[in-house]
Amino acid sequence: MGNTIRIGLFLAFAYIAVPLALGSNAYVIGLIVAALTIGGIAIAWALLGNLGGMVSFGHAAFFGVGGYVSALLTLKGGWPVFPAMLMAGIGAAIASVATMPALRLRGPYFALAILAYAEIFRILATELKPITGGAAGLLSIPRLPTLLGVDFGSKLGGYFVILTIVVASMAAYHLIRRSTYGLALKAMHDSEDATRVVGVNSTLLKAWMLVVSAFITGMVGAFNAHYINFLEPDYAFAGQWTTLAIVSAIFGGYRTVSGPLVGALAVYLVDQLVFKPILPQGHQIVLGALLGAMILFSPGGLIPMLMAKLSRKEGHAHAA
Repeated sequence: MGNTIRIGLFLAFAYIAVPLALGSNAYVIGLIVAALTIGGIAIAWALLGNLGGMVSFGHAAFFGVGGYVSALLTLKGGWPVFPAMLMAGIGAAIASVATMPALRLRGPYFALAILAYAEIFRILATELKPITGGAAGLLSIPRLPTLLGVDFGSKLGGYFVILTIVVASMAAYHLIRRSTYGLALKAMHDSEDATRVVGVNSTLLKAWMLVVSAFITGMVGAFNAHYINFLEPDYAFAGQWTTLAIVSAIFGGYRTVSGPLVGALAVYLVDQLVFKPILPQGHQIVLGALLGAMILFSPGGLIPMLMAKLSRKEGHAHAA
């Protein structure tokens, strides 16, 4: 099956089949929206990790900045919601520039440096009370609007908005990976010193990946702020936005375009619909065990494992 057909089937399923089948079930749609929110951050994290070669423990920084930028623009600046969300992505990208001194670091040192920036942004949001409301947060953030007869402020409307952000993010990931920049980044992973010798500016490429990753995460954070209509520092910059994204990306396969999304849907929905009712207090332990098993038996993640099995089945079919 060609990639075009696969993409068409996915879009038809996501935009038509899911709303028709589950649109009347606000609870399940709400869970899917939450999973897609995590999936959007996971895609941004995977883009930075796979193409930029950098592991981040602090994507909550960009998520929170995006939420606050969009919330403040609509609350105090009178901006329409969707343009404010776009500016939130730009604001998060600008905030990523402040973290760029960390690009000189490698491995766990970069990851911890970005984590420190997330904590700095949280403290700033808490202390700037005249602007952000401090620890009390921002109340009555404008909801997603109604356009062309579609109420995007509803559960189903929110589903369409976050789905579109996620699909656009996956498309960006795919296009960057196949571009000349993607090839240069791949070569950089093999030997960064060698790419410098032939004139590739590895630091600049890494910086661009950080900016793109921050932009996507900021857009997701802005969506979340308008979806729940409330924001406060401990929530906006909570570490769970990073940890859940990392778990989802690794579980699904962060070196594939669809893996982070599939991982987020699998991890979050299975956790909420299956494990949580059985183990209300310790359900995340099961997820930890599943992630450990996935890393042991399929380090590439769920999608590469399924693709390998499908290839073997097709090979047996042709042999027969």
